Amino acid sequence: MKKLLVDYEICHRCPKCVVSCSYFFHPGNNGLTALREEIAYSLICRRCENHPCVQACPNGALKEQEGTVRRSPLLCVSCKSCSLACPFGTILPELLPYLKDRCDLCRESRLEDKQRFVCVNTCPYGALRLVEEEEIKEMKNLQLVNNTLVVKAVDWLALYGVKKL
Repeated sequence: MKKLLVDYEICHRCPKCVVSCSYFFHPGNNGLTALREEIAYSLICRRCENHPCVQACPNGALKEQEGTVRRSPLLCVSCKSCSLACPFGTILPELLPYLKDRCDLCRESRLEDKQRFVCVNTCPYGALRLVEEEEIKEMKNLQLVNNTLVVKAVDWLALYGVKKL
């Protein structure tokens, strides 16, 4: 089964995400911006003990759940207080707009194979690609997020010997 590989080292440096999406209800947001936010919170976040980002949020939009910080786009007013409070700079301000569209990773029930992952073909920086499961075993710094998504990023927690909850 093919998986979507997001090379976060390339993706987070893009000036503006310009990929297209096959999801009809993503007219103003390609869905990848929400996916980048999820990657940042689940893989790049350094898991501070006192969560200054959560404490800085005036509306309670950030919550720590099962060891991962999650943002409620309905409560977030995009004040960027969490981004300023993050001591490691892992909460990128450009990922904090109100996002009503989320990436569904091209659910198979929604599309035929030839229509899936339009984002891969339209990313001009090469940050997205489809990989087979055999290829994944040979690559370094890969993090399996779910059955469809693999992220290439440095696991800062493992690098410093911190165990995930």
